[in-house]
Amino acid sequence: MQKCIELSKNGIGSVSPNPIVGSLIVYNGKVIGEGYHERPGSNHAEVNAINSVKDKSLLSKSTLYVNLEPCSHFGKTPPCSDLIIKCKIPTVVVGCIDTYSEVSGTGIEKLRKAGIDVKIEIMKKESRELNKRFFTFHEKKRPYIILKWAESKDGFIAPKYQTGPFWMTSAKSKKLVHKWRSEEDAILIGRITAEKDNPSLTVRETKGDNPIRIIIDKDLKLSSNLKLFNSKSETIIINEIKTDYKSKNNNYIKVDFNGLINNMLYELYKRRIQSLIIEGGATTIQSFIDKNIWDEARIFKANKNIENGVRPPKINGKISSEIQIDTDSLKIIIND
Repeated sequence: MQKCIELSKNGIGSVSPNPIVGSLIVYNGKVIGEGYHERPGSNHAEVNAINSVKDKSLLSKSTLYVNLEPCSHFGKTPPCSDLIIKCKIPTVVVGCIDTYSEVSGTGIEKLRKAGIDVKIEIMKKESRELNKRFFTFHEKKRPYIILKWAESKDGFIAPKYQTGPFWMTSAKSKKLVHKWRSEEDAILIGRITAEKDNPSLTVRETKGDNPIRIIIDKDLKLSSNLKLFNSKSETIIINEIKTDYKSKNNNYIKVDFNGLINNMLYELYKRRIQSLIIEGGATTIQSFIDKNIWDEARIFKANKNIENGVRPPKINGKISSEIQIDTDSLKIIIND
């Protein structure tokens, strides 16, 4: 199962809104097939694993491992459970149950009714952690939310009188942030950050797809000349004036700013955005913390002093890890 999980990670940043899944087929203690889900609409992990087995006669004597319950419904591809049954695979080991309403135990039930020995919840915690975005989206009806900011050595998030782009962390940390962007569906900032920094919010320091850019601009005051409105990626402007969702690049969603966060997240949920990095200023980030609508915070401590600046957000949670990246330290906090 650990190998399934590691294999599945090849799909990170490429499979949303589908889950990250890896599968192995083992015969007589030896792996004879493997596969992972690569892109939405393409074969699922179990299908790729079965297709990779050279001697198909061995399938009826093998065990299939998969970190997520095989699907039982027709979507863009046929049900994986049907193929497993057709191939007469006698044993299936599942990391965790798929809580998505279209599956939610029905895949396991179908396999067992066909006489297949199904073992479930093997490395359940690790399997759910792997697909925390997918599970949060379907169980909480909102994207998985990652808060991200950097603090100076003397405890500021930005200079008090910032007049242009400001990056206080190391080149290695910047590259890591760009990798994070490539792994999530969307990235969000507020109007003031857009005006002060004029960021691109794209992936440039590493390979990967650009996230959807989301800007909170209540009264549509931002200049159309900002980098956020170029053609590098789709940009969604959350506002209180208009909805216009026909463009390939810049789209507008009107929401009620009384209850902004919940209303905005509902609109993103409807558009199947499963994960969201918030890189806005202290006020935007703090608004999510105050509502307790966040899942994870990634906080850099840079080896640089600002002396006079804006204080960072105040947050409480469980520290899951602390690591050193070049001259910076990185702390990950989980909302438990």
